[in-house]
Amino acid sequence: MPTSVTMPELGESVTEGTVTQWMKKEGESVTVDEPLLEVSTDKVDTEIPSPVSGVLTRILVAEDETVEIGAEIAVIGSADEAPAEQAAPAAEEAPAAPEPAAPEPEPEPEPEPSPAPASSAPPAETAEAPAARAEAPSAEQPSETKTDVDTAPPIDIETLSGTGQQSGTDAVTEAYVTPLVRKLAADEGVDLSTVRGTGVGGRIRKQDVQQAANEQRERRERAAAEPAAPAGAAAPTEPARKVVPDTTLRGRTEQMSPLRRSIAEQMAESLRISAELTQVIEVDVTNIARLRERVGEQFRTREGVELGFFPFFAVATVEALKTHPKLNAVIDSSKYEVTYHNVENLGVCVDTDGGLLAPVIKDAGDLNLGGLARKIADVTSRAHSGQLTPDELSGGTFTLNNTGASGALFETPIMIQPQVGILDTGSVVKRPVVVDDPNLGEVIAVRSMVHLALSYDHRLIDSSDASAFLRSIRERLEEGAFEGELGLA
Repeated sequence: MPTSVTMPELGESVTEGTVTQWMKKEGESVTVDEPLLEVSTDKVDTEIPSPVSGVLTRILVAEDETVEIGAEIAVIGSADEAPAEQAAPAAEEAPAAPEPAAPEPEPEPEPEPSPAPASSAPPAETAEAPAARAEAPSAEQPSETKTDVDTAPPIDIETLSGTGQQSGTDAVTEAYVTPLVRKLAADEGVDLSTVRGTGVGGRIRKQDVQQAANEQRERRERAAAEPAAPAGAAAPTEPARKVVPDTTLRGRTEQMSPLRRSIAEQMAESLRISAELTQVIEVDVTNIARLRERVGEQFRTREGVELGFFPFFAVATVEALKTHPKLNAVIDSSKYEVTYHNVENLGVCVDTDGGLLAPVIKDAGDLNLGGLARKIADVTSRAHSGQLTPDELSGGTFTLNNTGASGALFETPIMIQPQVGILDTGSVVKRPVVVDDPNLGEVIAVRSMVHLALSYDHRLIDSSDASAFLRSIRERLEEGAFEGELGLA
């Protein structure tokens, strides 16, 4: 019984998906839950597993085609349908050979010379028939070869890329790398023969190419940074980043990706709907900097992640949301209805190669410093590797944006609708600051400083509300009383 495969539900508010890659071809076998295709939405790229085991008999939606949720995209038949379909061409060819065999009763009156050519013809045709039948398996051979390649270790690719085996490498790459992936590799200057695939059976996916491109970029940045190390890493990083766009984008005209289009639409819509204002404050995080120096190694051993500044910002933000519920709200613009949440679902902006994503840490208010640090590291890593699910990109009640990761002091972020606030954390820098010493009075000291920029919806949040929220965060961070959560109490 054929099974219809439809575009599945891909998360809250997602209405359509774009097929970016079929991982199986028509006529190939597939097992239940084996990745069947890759779909891109305005939130995330995700693999869709096969609902049943069988044979992919029909593909109804081509790569790069967009369809609505619930639309039929493929048909999977039972496993015994594959031999029937493969036998069909042979059955069509078979009559060509047996047909001359049908006259074989005629050769019995062999005395006549005319049947002799007829009887000699069948052997010729019969000889051609096996050749034709031999060609049929060879036509199927690429798919059989592909199966062998897919089940082979990824290292085989590197082995085949050795001297004198270039044609083998090309054949392997051609067998299981889609045009979309090949185009991305060409654009990024990535040699596919050096990429280790993470897809089914070592298949090279676009995430693998993106990771390889990132590694190449990082190597170039490190090389560029070495001569200018005293000036800091930020200065050489910027020129290194410009090299790739100059070589891949100059003179090109292309369609924006689904994710890029979604970002464009959402940001423009947010500015159209909300009355957005931004407040910026400066915070002294010297106490936190000293804590990190004292327990950073111990924290990394215990929690398995680095103890950066960002988890402290997240803890202070979540605590402030509990005491300032206006910032932890959403507005239904069609009804002018406000919902104040009783949970803190913290969105964390991650700048990936494809565009900005904001995975959501659900119930962030129930997590301590270590828990938030692990969650932030987890969603950030999976955002870069394309492993987030659509549900992880929805349901946020407030968002944090870490501009400091790029070395900027601060920026004015745009809210994610229907949220009413987003906090940008800038780069932590050491500089001379006037401080009030209890013994010496006002003195100049070197302190670790950071800018926090809060963009808020003035339809609900007044300037005094924003200021109170930022003051709560500043007081928590400047106090730096996180010893209990770091095992120092």
